[in-house]
Order: sequence, then C-alpha cells, then structure tokens
Amino acid sequence: MVNHLVDSMISRRSFIAALAAFSAVPAQAAADHPSLKYMKQVGKDLLNAHRQGTVSAFQRAVQRHADIPAIADYSLGEYGGKLASAQRQRYYRGVATFISRYFAEQSREFPVAKYELGDARVENGKDVVIVSKVYLMSGRVYDVKWRLVWRGGRYRIADAKLLGFSLTYMQRNLFTSFIQERNGDVSKLVAALNT
Repeated sequence: MVNHLVDSMISRRSFIAALAAFSAVPAQAAADHPSLKYMKQVGKDLLNAHRQGTVSAFQRAVQRHADIPAIADYSLGEYGGKLASAQRQRYYRGVATFISRYFAEQSREFPVAKYELGDARVENGKDVVIVSKVYLMSGRVYDVKWRLVWRGGRYRIADAKLLGFSLTYMQRNLFTSFIQERNGDVSKLVAALNT
C-alpha cells in the first residue's frame, strides 16, 4: 500500500532530484546565518543515507531533520480531527517511514554534481527560507526553496519547494485522497503507512 502511495507522488522525479542535492558536497555557502550551518549538517546526513541507500539510513536523517509532527498533522488536512490520540505516534512514525521509503527508492536515479546554498532569509519574523541551486550530473539545474522552522531549540525542515510545488502540499493531497476513498477512515492510512 505504501508503494502505491509513493508511486502516486506528483513530479516525484523533480522532488527527488532536489532532495538528492544534499547527497553532494556544497559548492559554497553564501552567508553566515546559523541556519546555513544546520543545512550543511543536513547535507552530511543525507549524503551518508544516500551512500547506504537504505530506508533505515534515510529514516535516521528524516527523523533528525524533518519537522515530522507538523508535516504529518498538516498532511491530514480536514481529517486531522479524526486521528485518535492513541494513533498519533504510530502515524508520525509511518509518515517518517513513508518519506524515507520514497527517498530510498528514488534517490539513485538522480546523481548530483553539486549544490550551492543561497542566503538565509527570515519570513514573517520566524521561518527561515534558503534557496539552493542543484546541479545534476545530467546538466540540469534546479532551484529548491527550503523552509526551516525553529522547534525545541533547533532548526527543522518544514517544507521544500521545487518548480512551484510544495512537498508537504503534495503529500497532503495524496493522504487526504487516500482517506476520502476509504470513507474518511484515518486508521486505514495509519495502517497503510506502517506496513
């Protein structure tokens, strides 16, 4: 079931190309904002996961750096109130696994030559946005907009946008469609994410 969800992702090749960008050493960082130091660490962790090529390796990086609770809650859309509190932690683990499986399955298709981090820009007085430029071995170049949030005394990745598409928004559409097709039963999504 999770593989069906993964296969349903819109523009998955484009997103993976962007996310695989952190499987290469950055060409240079543009400024000294503390979020850039954090993004360099993300790059190291995802490079390690990419070299291992396993779901568990990606899962360690995803759990360390992604704002899983916020991404997971947002992804339920109008069905958020139907998630039983007893299922919440299992759902969060399932979302981390879903993202990790997707990265592990797709990342090998997009060899990255290098990436460059742009300046960090604070939006709405709180979120940090960093635009990176991704250079694939094929010669293609992508701009990726990373949105970081400050949670629990550290940065976390809240979203990535490529070609105008938001990864969290696409996941929300996928999850809510899945739930809608099952008469609003959120527990079926939780089960599917954990199989």
